[in-house]
Amino acid sequence: MNLRSRTTLRPAYVRRTALTCALCLALIGPLMPAAGPTAARAAQRPSLVLIVTDDQRWDTTFAMPVLQRRLADRGVTFTNGFVVNPQCCPSRANILTGQYSHSTGVYDNTGPFGGFRVFDDSSTIATWLNDSGYSTALVGKYLNGYRRHAKYVPPGWDRWVAFAKSDYYNYNLSLDGRLRSFGSSAEDYSTDVLADKAASFIQKTSGPLFLYWAPKAPHGPSTPALRHRFAFHGLPPSRPPNYNELDMADKPAWLQGWPAWTPEKERRTDRKRKLMLRTLLAVDDGIDVIMDALKATDRLENTMIAFVSDNGYTWGEHRLQGKLTPYEESIRVPYVVRYDPLTDPGTIETRLAATIDLAPTFAAVAGVPAPGAEGRNLNRLFSSARRWREDLLIEHHGELVPTYCEIRSDNYSYVRYTTGEEELYNMRTDRYQLDNAVGSAGSRPILEAMRARVQKLCDPPPPGFSF
Repeated sequence: MNLRSRTTLRPAYVRRTALTCALCLALIGPLMPAAGPTAARAAQRPSLVLIVTDDQRWDTTFAMPVLQRRLADRGVTFTNGFVVNPQCCPSRANILTGQYSHSTGVYDNTGPFGGFRVFDDSSTIATWLNDSGYSTALVGKYLNGYRRHAKYVPPGWDRWVAFAKSDYYNYNLSLDGRLRSFGSSAEDYSTDVLADKAASFIQKTSGPLFLYWAPKAPHGPSTPALRHRFAFHGLPPSRPPNYNELDMADKPAWLQGWPAWTPEKERRTDRKRKLMLRTLLAVDDGIDVIMDALKATDRLENTMIAFVSDNGYTWGEHRLQGKLTPYEESIRVPYVVRYDPLTDPGTIETRLAATIDLAPTFAAVAGVPAPGAEGRNLNRLFSSARRWREDLLIEHHGELVPTYCEIRSDNYSYVRYTTGEEELYNMRTDRYQLDNAVGSAGSRPILEAMRARVQKLCDPPPPGFSF
């Protein structure tokens, strides 16, 4: 239902597909030809919804009961879900293409190696699906730097509702290339507006659709909706063992110089955490609106819905606040997939999932190719216990946090900086990454293996990086 008017949704446009047909499509999808489908075949294909939040770490979904009830409890929660670049623009490029940053060429939000102008938009999940008969819509955040080109609609999108100026109030949207400004009244709250736009697209579209819904939340400066401004008032502060870490001697030089947190900084960060969590409540309401629209149009049982974020966020761990870093709080994100024909309700999956897996997974379900994708089809995990990846690559290019390549495996986190410094953590025994094991004699074999692995996967390396 509409978040602002709570009006009744219009009648269904398509009928539900039989679960057996959807299952067959998901399993044989990669073998299907790229040619455009007939109208009858198109009507049988599943719909696809991808929800991408902004700066949401993996351990914040307790603030989202709708996400839990309507997605996690009915689908699969990946407890080891990771981005492959912990920064907004490159991560979203990874998501749209299923490629690592060394393939997209997008490493940063701005500059010669980042932003909208660097991204090649000619081949994305939107173009793959649109070329095969899907109706597509992007609603929310696109890529950093798009603001200067807000009359441009990238290929593959039938409906385009993208932030030109991103905020919770007083923002601009590009509506299919036409700019519209929104103000500061309660009904202008951007998460609600975007949810209503997403629901409208679902209601007005016949046949299979792909919706990419990307609200600003919980990105700062975090402004909750008025109805949520007092939520989590009594929430205790988060103080994990690596909060305001005491002994930084084993950390790289860029981090050793960070000062310990003062009581005032602790208070500010605790408040920021509550504000970020409050903004997620409107996202949760938006999920409800989208799910209701799918149900009202008789699509819900034949729709794959995925929920992730573009990166995590630190709230004082290792004396840090923000993203970009190779630590768990920055690279690990919420990751939930519901697809009734394949996913068992309430499943917890511990194997490594990456945001580059989403595009090829959606393509497989739709029965279209995923050219250039380097991620893996998650449907393999839903249908069998086949072997899966044992590690993945995480890339970063920057100055504040020096350029690095990281290998995150089932058991270890290994980081190689362009400075030559290294970090190695046993994630089974040191999940808070307190004790860098690079200097430990007992870690020598795994260190050598990780060094070889990062040279193989981080190829080509980020600009300016050398082993």
